[in-house]
Amino acid sequence: MPDCFDGKTYAQSLSHSPGIYLMHDKNGKHLYVGKAANLRKRVASYFSGKPLTAKLQMMVNKIASMNVIVTGTEAEALLLESNLIKQHRPRYNIQLRDDKSYPYIYLDTQHAFPRLGFYRGTRKVKGKLYGPYPSAKSVRETLALLQKIFPVRQCRDSFYANRSRPCLQYQIKRCPAPCVGLIDEQSYTDNVKLVQLFLEGKSDELLSIYTDKIQHLSKQLAFEQAAVYRDKLLALQRVYQTQNIQGTQVDIDLCAISTYQDSCCVAVTFVRSGRLVGTRYYPIKNKLQSTENELLESFIAQYYSSHPLPDEIIANKKLSKRVLIEKALSSLKKSSRSLVIKHSVRADRAKWLHITAENALNYLKQKNQTKARYEDMFQALKNELNLEILPEKIECFDISHSQGESTIGSCVVFDHTGAVKKEYRRFNINNITAGDDYAAMQQTLTRRYSRIINEQGTLPDIVLVDGGTGQLNKAVDVMNELAINSIQLIGVAKGEGRRPGLEKLIVAGSSNRTYHLSKTNPALHLIQQIRDEAHRFAITGHRQKRSKNRFQSQLEKIPGIGNKRRKALLTYFGGIQGIKRAGIEDLQNVEGISQQLAESVYKHFH
Repeated sequence: MPDCFDGKTYAQSLSHSPGIYLMHDKNGKHLYVGKAANLRKRVASYFSGKPLTAKLQMMVNKIASMNVIVTGTEAEALLLESNLIKQHRPRYNIQLRDDKSYPYIYLDTQHAFPRLGFYRGTRKVKGKLYGPYPSAKSVRETLALLQKIFPVRQCRDSFYANRSRPCLQYQIKRCPAPCVGLIDEQSYTDNVKLVQLFLEGKSDELLSIYTDKIQHLSKQLAFEQAAVYRDKLLALQRVYQTQNIQGTQVDIDLCAISTYQDSCCVAVTFVRSGRLVGTRYYPIKNKLQSTENELLESFIAQYYSSHPLPDEIIANKKLSKRVLIEKALSSLKKSSRSLVIKHSVRADRAKWLHITAENALNYLKQKNQTKARYEDMFQALKNELNLEILPEKIECFDISHSQGESTIGSCVVFDHTGAVKKEYRRFNINNITAGDDYAAMQQTLTRRYSRIINEQGTLPDIVLVDGGTGQLNKAVDVMNELAINSIQLIGVAKGEGRRPGLEKLIVAGSSNRTYHLSKTNPALHLIQQIRDEAHRFAITGHRQKRSKNRFQSQLEKIPGIGNKRRKALLTYFGGIQGIKRAGIEDLQNVEGISQQLAESVYKHFH
């Protein structure tokens, strides 16, 4: 591979077709993926000799090779660029770290008495999906609102099918109890239609139905029933007044970018069927000193190539490639309605676009304040423990079990921005004496740092172990065995009565130093927060493992007994108790159970 990449000569060999260009460093790693309407002109612009920004010049200096992919149209190049960025995660492209699927509200239209519920997964499901919503919280809030206004069940079918009397939801008038026949199918269907009107944003029609119902009941002197509908009408009006964008029933996403100091963030506010349902935030690293317009353009192209498309996108910056993005993304829409991207809007749209931009700015300010707070706490820790350098990364370990059952080791990671959750790890602890916390800690640390060394990962500056001298000594043994001497080890021993603020810090060394920090010390607050997070992460994993083990069939633990043979055994003997009482010859009578398997099953229970 040449020491200096000749970009001018390479550009002359390219065609004038649209396509994608990929830049690589000397190790073959991707530096940047870009699209071009004219590959030759675009690539040549990097090597023309004209001044580039400092960060762009830094990237160009690292280029060791390039290759291109020619596409039929610029729109195809746009979609291919988004896919390649997600696949290769180049250093200098903006990268979105939002891989979670979006939640929906699900209406089971296949059932005679349909239910409403939370749904996350493929959209190929029988029934109707409403959304997507920005978070699980916004779905649950909407479901809670629907439960108060519209009497439609939200229980699962398994619960519904086994009722002999109404549940609590009926008693508090949030379900008409179709499970025990307290409402006929037609009346229930009418309630479901009202829910659909609400979720589809048909507010005028829905409010008109309730108004007519109140007037009809009033004329019949059924004032108590009319008052019930009046209260529901008022509740709906409050919702529409605070959460509605007037004059629309389409799905809209409001995308606004804001910058604070050196940080950028795009906020996306979701409007579904004319109703605001929430906002999501996407911090962006501006590695090439691009303008806000360029960043927002790249975000929209990349984000919506893999996320549900609304009918309309409203941006707070003018997009130079607006028509191209509309064309490319519209080809991904399943509906016949084309995507529309707008910049200049008025009335409610303008108000909510401004609010979205303000939310993005506030998000950045809060992140900046959080970072400053953590930097202060890290500095306080350095000062209190007389450390030579300011720690950049801290890892903390904890062990959780129930009298030795389902032992889990946890590792949490913190840096100057706070918790780094993508680096959290849990370890299933095996082959130790039940309840031996020292052995569990030793196994956890050995597995963690053996892997980091093998994968040439980054070691932390400080390792906290939740425990006293015993756990700390095990940590010292592991580091000595792995020949790691760059990590400062600290044991966090609980104080008298396990009261917070009385913790004892034991710093490993030739003679272990002990510290008692004041309750108001920022360094102690940092250690407490990290220790508590490690404890939370460990106990959550332990409970999940314990629950799984306790509800797992005992037959699943026997080698050679799969689903088919397990089902045959349970059917033949009528349950696990019958299998336990059976002898080896009895077990052999089951189809598929050999003498060797029968002996294994018998030995497992005896």
